Amino acid sequence: MSEVEAMSEDLDYPVHPRPAAEPARSSRPAVASLVPGLALVLALAVAGTAVGRMFPLVGGPVAGIVLGVLLAALKRPGARWGPGIGFASTWVLRVSVVVLGSQLSLAQMVQVGAGSIPVMTGSLVVCLAAAYGIGRWLGIVGDLRTLIGVGTGVCGASAIAATAPVIGAAGAEVAYAVSTIFLFNVAAVLTFPLLGHLLGMSQHSFGLFAGTAVNDTSSVVAAATSYGRTAADYAVVVKLTRSLMIIPICLGLAWLVRRRDREAAEATARPRPRVVELVPVFLIGFLLMATANSLGFIPAAAHHGLGELSVFLITVALSATGLSTDLAALRRTGPRPLVLGACLWAVVSATSLALQFLTGSL
Repeated sequence: MSEVEAMSEDLDYPVHPRPAAEPARSSRPAVASLVPGLALVLALAVAGTAVGRMFPLVGGPVAGIVLGVLLAALKRPGARWGPGIGFASTWVLRVSVVVLGSQLSLAQMVQVGAGSIPVMTGSLVVCLAAAYGIGRWLGIVGDLRTLIGVGTGVCGASAIAATAPVIGAAGAEVAYAVSTIFLFNVAAVLTFPLLGHLLGMSQHSFGLFAGTAVNDTSSVVAAATSYGRTAADYAVVVKLTRSLMIIPICLGLAWLVRRRDREAAEATARPRPRVVELVPVFLIGFLLMATANSLGFIPAAAHHGLGELSVFLITVALSATGLSTDLAALRRTGPRPLVLGACLWAVVSATSLALQFLTGSL
């Protein structure tokens, strides 16, 4: 299947390739066709970024996807907007994942301390296993339960954005997963400090709890800061270290998806994917950026700017995803993904506390 055909299946808007016989004449019209949709998506992303700065707990990516869904519900964009929206929800998303790699560094593992690693990895493994088991029991489709699982277990909307193109998730699934994660981020910010005081947790133990059990970085900061500055500083380091787990998760998912494709190709006598196709190119770029940052090749002065760029590109991509989401399809999905999100939130919270108790951190 070609890239253009794959894009057509993932989006509500058909993308028709021009005949190969006239390549010289097709490039300019093809680029021009992207302008209306990209302009609309950029406007939504700017608005979403502004909302995210006014309400940091919400964040730009969540605001962007909500604005996109609401606009699509009021008036669905016509065909002329489709190419630009499709480009933003696929190619811009992939570029955002590459830039996201610049924010990850293996040096963070040293800062967080060896005693905290079992709590982080244990919570993540339990979360992913619960997402698979509870999600299947609830009858939730594989891609949606995967997105909710990685969003809860790793780093919220950023993990969902990184995972979605790897598994080829539909726009409606991305929108539902991001919305679910956001709801439980808010719940964590409101309830975790109270729980910490009730349990008499130290600044260090609460920082570890918030860093492992709250999904999004802004929510981690909000929850931990209300508990204390020391807790906030440690929670951020734990959270950034936890974000590194998206690397092996994306690699593992890419291998599973490609293996499934190879098995399907063998069953239908289609050509098997080549070895170089087993890992998506954008994921290789993501790994190279993370490696460059770990080795110190990315200047410290550039980190903030690249971080802002990554968040904005994710906001652009998720705004486009919102525009291509059918609100009626979300309603038909029902409340089961929310139930899964609630279960995973409770499981991760309980696992983090239990592992701290077992390792003597609590």
